[in-house]
Amino acid sequence: MTQPMTARTAAPTTTAGTRRPTPDSSTLSVARAGAPATDGASGVLALFEEWTRRSPEAPAVIDGAHSWTYQQIGAAADEVAQTLRDRVRPGDLVGVCLDRSAALVVTAVALARIGAVYLPLGPRPGERRTAAVTEDLNVVCLIGDPEVLPPRHRTAGHLPLALPGEGANATATVVAAFAAPGATARSAPSGAFYAVLTSGSTGRPKAVAVGEPALGALLGWYRATSGLAPGDRQSLLIGVAFDPHLLELWAGLTSGAALVPAPDEVRWDPVVLADWWRESAVSVGVAATPMVEPLLERPWPQDLTLRHLFVGGDRMRRRPGTDVTATVHNAYGPAEATVVSTVYAMHGTDSAAGTESAPPIGHPLPGVTVVVAGPDGRPVARGTEGELLIGGSGLALGYLDPELTARRFLAVPAGLALPGVERLYRTGDRVRMPADGELEFLGRLDDQVKISGVRIEPAEVEAAFEQDLAVLGAVVTAPRTADGHTRLVAYVRAAAGAVLTADALLPAVRAWLPEQAVPSDVRIVDAFPLDANGKVDRAELTRQAAATAEPRPDDVPAHDDRSADATPGERLVLSAVRDLLARPGTSLTENFTEAGGTSLLAARLLTVIEKESGIRLRAPELLRQPDLRAVALLVDTRRAARQPAGV
Repeated sequence: MTQPMTARTAAPTTTAGTRRPTPDSSTLSVARAGAPATDGASGVLALFEEWTRRSPEAPAVIDGAHSWTYQQIGAAADEVAQTLRDRVRPGDLVGVCLDRSAALVVTAVALARIGAVYLPLGPRPGERRTAAVTEDLNVVCLIGDPEVLPPRHRTAGHLPLALPGEGANATATVVAAFAAPGATARSAPSGAFYAVLTSGSTGRPKAVAVGEPALGALLGWYRATSGLAPGDRQSLLIGVAFDPHLLELWAGLTSGAALVPAPDEVRWDPVVLADWWRESAVSVGVAATPMVEPLLERPWPQDLTLRHLFVGGDRMRRRPGTDVTATVHNAYGPAEATVVSTVYAMHGTDSAAGTESAPPIGHPLPGVTVVVAGPDGRPVARGTEGELLIGGSGLALGYLDPELTARRFLAVPAGLALPGVERLYRTGDRVRMPADGELEFLGRLDDQVKISGVRIEPAEVEAAFEQDLAVLGAVVTAPRTADGHTRLVAYVRAAAGAVLTADALLPAVRAWLPEQAVPSDVRIVDAFPLDANGKVDRAELTRQAAATAEPRPDDVPAHDDRSADATPGERLVLSAVRDLLARPGTSLTENFTEAGGTSLLAARLLTVIEKESGIRLRAPELLRQPDLRAVALLVDTRRAARQPAGV
C-alpha cells in the first residue's frame, strides 16, 4: 500500500528530514530549505482516514488504563459529525472548550470531517475572554462542559454530544452550545483548517487562520524528522489553547502512532513530567521551553523511551548535557507561520553539549524561506541584526481581521528574488544570521513579550484592568528577573474617589486573560512618569520595576521570614517565592497562585525547595495549600520526619 507521504528529490540534510537550506547569496541574510516532504496529494484528514483503514485496531489514544483504537475514534467522530451536521457547515468556526483527552481528539476529527474550522479555547477559558471572542468572531457554537461556558452559551440551545467520558482530563457532560454571534463578527477565510488566538493590542484577542496544506507540510517534516510511526507514543501535553497543540494532535493521527494525553498536574512539575514520560512510554514529545530547562539542570533520566523532544515557546538558555539520550530540537515559530519555522537539533554527543549558552534557532524547515530585514524590508548583510521575515509554504492564511493581515503580511519587495514566496510575515523578532546560516534569536522589536512561552501584548493586559470603572488607567511593563526570566508588573491609577487593591482587581482580570498574562505584581500609583513628549515613560517604569522590585502598596510588610520564631521552612518558602515573583512584599498568609504564581513558577518553586531542603513536594500538594505558611509546614514536617531520633 502507498505510504502516507511521498518524499521529493532529496537535498543535502542536516538532521533527519530537514534539508540544508540554500542561501540566496553568501552575503545576504536570506535562507530557504528545499520543498516540503509531502507532495500535497494527501491532506491531513486523509492521512488519518488512511491509517484507520490500514490499522483499525491500532491504538489511537492511550489515557492511563483507557485506550481507543483508530476505528473507535473514527466511529465516535462520525457520530459527533452527524449530530452537528445540520447546524454546523463547512467553513464555520467552532470553539472547542475541552482538555487533552479522547473527547478532544474525537471532536477535532469530527470537525475536520464536516469541514468546520477548529478553534481551540482550552478547558477553562476565562469567561469574559470567551465572551469577547464569541462577540468578535462568528463562532457558530462552543463545545464543552456547559458549566464552563459563558452565560449566553449556558442558556442557549444545547446539543448533547456522545463523546468518550474516560481519562484523566475528561468531563462527564459535553454539549454544543449555539448562540447568535455579534452583528459585526468576523468569519474564517476560505480554506481555513483551524484558527488560534494570539494576544491583541486592542485588549481583545486576535485570531489567525491556518490552511490544511500549511499544517500538512509541517506534519510531513515532523514525521520525517522524528520517525514517528505505528507503535510510537506521541505526547498530548501542550495547553489546548496554544497552536503547538495542533502539531501534537495531528502528528499522532497522521502517523499511525498513539496519542497520550497528559494529566493536568504534569504541566506544573518538570519531575512529574519526566515520570509521566517514563510511565506512559512516550517516544516523541513536544514541551514548552520553561518546562524542559529545569530538567536539563538535573541528571537526565536514563530509562526513558523518549527519543525526540521538540521544545519551543521561549528562548532556550542552555544546551542538553552529555547524559541526555533524546534528540532535543530547539524549535522557533509564530502561530502566523504554522507553529514551527526554524529548528536546531541538539544531541548529548555534541561538542557543545552541557554548555550554558543559548543555542541558535537554526535553519528553516522545508518549504520555508527566512529573511533578516532592515527597516526598509530588504535583506541585511550576514552578521547584521534585523527583523525576521518568514515566507513560503508554512504561512497562515492570515488573521480574521483583513486590516491586520494587510499590516503584518507583506508582499515581497520589488527586485528581491524569492522563488515560491508571494508574501512575508513580519514576526517583530530581532535575529541575526551569521555566515553559517544558523539563525540567532536576540529578542523583540516591539512591545510584545513572552511569558512562559506565550506571546502577550501588554496593551491587552492593560485593557483588562481598564474594564473596571474604578480604574482610571493601567500601564504594564515586562522587566526581567535576576535569573533572566520575564515577568509582568502592572501600574494602576484609581478613578476619582475609588479605593483599589491588587487583591480586589486580580479576580476580574483573570476572567479576561490567559494564566500567563496575569501580572505577578500590581502596584497602585497616583500618577505615571512622563517622558519629554508628555507620554507615559514605560522605559522608566520598567527600569524601576527591575531595579527596586518594590512591594505593592497593599502588601503585608516583608519581614516575617526573618522573625525569631520563623521556621526553616517558612524562611525557605517565603524567600523563594519572593525571588520568583520579584515581590519582596509577599507574606506567608498569601496563596501562591493568587500572589501571582503560575504553573511554570510552581515548577521552579518545587525545584528550589528540593535543592535547598532535600524535600520533594508534588505540584498538587503545593496547589492544595491555602497559603504559603501551609506549604512551609509541609516542608518542616517532612524534614523533621527524616531526622534520626534524638537529633
